[in-house]
Amino acid sequence: MQKIGYIGLGIMGKSIARNILKSGFPIVVLDRNQAAVDELVNEGAQSALSPREVAKQVDVVFTNVPDSSDVEQVAIGENGIIEGVHEGLIFVDNSTIKPATERKIARILNNLGVMSLDAPVSGGDIGAKEGTLTIMIGGPTDALEKVMPVLSVIGKTITHIGDSGTGQIAKAANQLMVAAQMVALGELLILVQKSGADPRKVVQAINGGAAQCWALDVKPQRLFSGNRQPGFKSSLQAKDLNIVMETAREFGVPLPMTAVNAQLFNAMVAMGLGNLDNSAIVSIIEQLAGTDLQIQN
Repeated sequence: MQKIGYIGLGIMGKSIARNILKSGFPIVVLDRNQAAVDELVNEGAQSALSPREVAKQVDVVFTNVPDSSDVEQVAIGENGIIEGVHEGLIFVDNSTIKPATERKIARILNNLGVMSLDAPVSGGDIGAKEGTLTIMIGGPTDALEKVMPVLSVIGKTITHIGDSGTGQIAKAANQLMVAAQMVALGELLILVQKSGADPRKVVQAINGGAAQCWALDVKPQRLFSGNRQPGFKSSLQAKDLNIVMETAREFGVPLPMTAVNAQLFNAMVAMGLGNLDNSAIVSIIEQLAGTDLQIQN
């Protein structure tokens, strides 16, 4: 059985690593948050002190860290995965980063004989916990076939998009749509409430029609109960939208509505609300409308 390394034990990464461990794969974990490492070590994982040390011990090394510069540092920086390269090692990145950065890392590692996959995930904290994530893959088919037993533990929908970087392009498209849903959800809840209707009943009604979507399935009950804690942080949503806009500029694609949504999420971060859930973008709509969403007692 393959030995797995997992670097990055945030809200989603810790649950992903736990599912890999529970499925029987030996796993080595690493994170700046020692408490998260200790939690998994107590469940049977091993720990390491650096990405280099992780890579030296495993057959497949995963990363799941916040931004492009973080992946670059972990993968090809000093004391990084690149310094622990050995024959047969496969690199899999679950982070959401710039396609150009993913291609750069893949090219450098490939020159050393390491196959790389960009494998960003979608499905939030719930999907990570339940092992039902959507995984978008860019990279060589040979590498995908070798790591499919591990990916099948963490994801329900696994799609090979194409060459290196295309998984990140798919994730950018995903985040474009997710942001649009979150902003639309916030707008409709405040519109309905301020217009004199019950938002709960309206959500129930429209979620049985053409407006049905994942956001309406998952987020309203959290908001109605007053829970704005992150399944997916707004700061990461803002970061992802900035990646979308940068990619759009690179290829000359106008994205007028996404540009507005990016501004809203960047404003949320600037206001110190970046650690709240991305559905908490309703906070901005509340302020603009001069009202607060009613919550259940």
